[in-house]
Amino acid sequence: MEQMSKDETIALRQKYIGKSCQLFFKQDPIKIVKAKGQYMYDEKGNVYLDCINNVAHVGHCHPKVVEAGCEQMKLLSTNNRFLHDNIVLCAKRLVETMPEKLNTCFFVNSGSEANDLALRLAQIHTGNNDVITLKGAYHGHLTSLIDISHYKFSLPGGTGQKSHVHLASSPDIYRGKYNTKNHKKEEICRLYTEEVRSICERVRDEKGVGICAYIAESLISCGGQVIPPENYLKEVYNHVRAYGGVCIADEVQVGFGRVGTHWWAFQLQDVVPDIVTIGKPMGNGHPVAAVVTTEEIAESFRKTGVEYFNTYGGNPVSCAIANAVMDVIVEENLMQNALEVGEYLLDRCVELMNRYSAIGDVRGRGLFIGIEFVTDRESRTPDPETASFINKRMKENLILLSVDGPDNNVIKMKPPMVFSKQNVDEVVCALDEVFQEMEQTNSSRGSKIVEIEDKTK
Repeated sequence: MEQMSKDETIALRQKYIGKSCQLFFKQDPIKIVKAKGQYMYDEKGNVYLDCINNVAHVGHCHPKVVEAGCEQMKLLSTNNRFLHDNIVLCAKRLVETMPEKLNTCFFVNSGSEANDLALRLAQIHTGNNDVITLKGAYHGHLTSLIDISHYKFSLPGGTGQKSHVHLASSPDIYRGKYNTKNHKKEEICRLYTEEVRSICERVRDEKGVGICAYIAESLISCGGQVIPPENYLKEVYNHVRAYGGVCIADEVQVGFGRVGTHWWAFQLQDVVPDIVTIGKPMGNGHPVAAVVTTEEIAESFRKTGVEYFNTYGGNPVSCAIANAVMDVIVEENLMQNALEVGEYLLDRCVELMNRYSAIGDVRGRGLFIGIEFVTDRESRTPDPETASFINKRMKENLILLSVDGPDNNVIKMKPPMVFSKQNVDEVVCALDEVFQEMEQTNSSRGSKIVEIEDKTK
């Protein structure tokens, strides 16, 4: 088929695709025609360094993953209600990466489906309905998940907060409700977790019921690349369980070794969730996802007598691809790569922070990094304009980043796991050039983008 021009593609999109379906860089969208590893190619042959596609977990179009899907598709692609080896082998491999208690799998097609099923499991197991979630959180696009995603329901035109949804502050120690500017570091965790305990108590006192579930990403992505303080999840989980609830770890964006030291980000906090949800990185972008839970919770579900099936969740092709992804993570030592390259990226970004006062904070684990922009470091006032400008200029320099957080002032990086130290140098050098350019033009942002005086001179 002859390739259309970019203008023709845009025209057809405007005619046939819903206007609420957003694009990256909507003022000047990129038309991508192929990708490989950590690189994406547009229709003109420009090569973009991809720093944001966490879904292409082991690299775009990884040969082993592509081959596994193609070979299985030649043999069989059918309903998962037929017996097949791929789904049971995939479940076995997932369980082997988890704590012993988490030993039962349900397969679905996306992270949204996984989180929806997790809520259903929690409701059935506890008999409760009230859910605790975080301010700024996003858990998926299904109606049940929009209801618990402050990132969505709080927007103008959003559905608003439902009576069964309770919001706890995001455990952001830099610019959150309790932060290192206004509180001692050792107090911050207790203050955030006490909010969760208070919600549990209020639900019991006002409604006479227990909690259904606490759900949170193990590292908070859309909420601004937030790394919870040490012991946060451990204390929260204790509070929630004391009031009858179960604890759901959303690993859709941060799982499968992205943190470098563990398969799953919840393991950073030495906790064992009751339910873990996994999304499309599991299939390197192919629609396969899963819920992993305990035998006890799965048995509560079975006792309802309502049969569960998902026609293509865990079908032979999807599971062949997921198995290949796990093969690649191990064979190419991608967890170690995430650890080493992630530490290098964090260090290089800290170097930038030491030079430019517009950067208020740099944080992350493995290949999950956030750079937060502020108008000045004393007030920590968010600076979304600078974040947006830098994101735009980096795109013009063929490097793809994204901006997020409650105030849209955090540049986040979640690249494919094959990201290299050379890629880090490309990104940091380009960022440095953009900062220098902003200084030299003495733009309206120039007063904020000042290079910090070198005290060693």
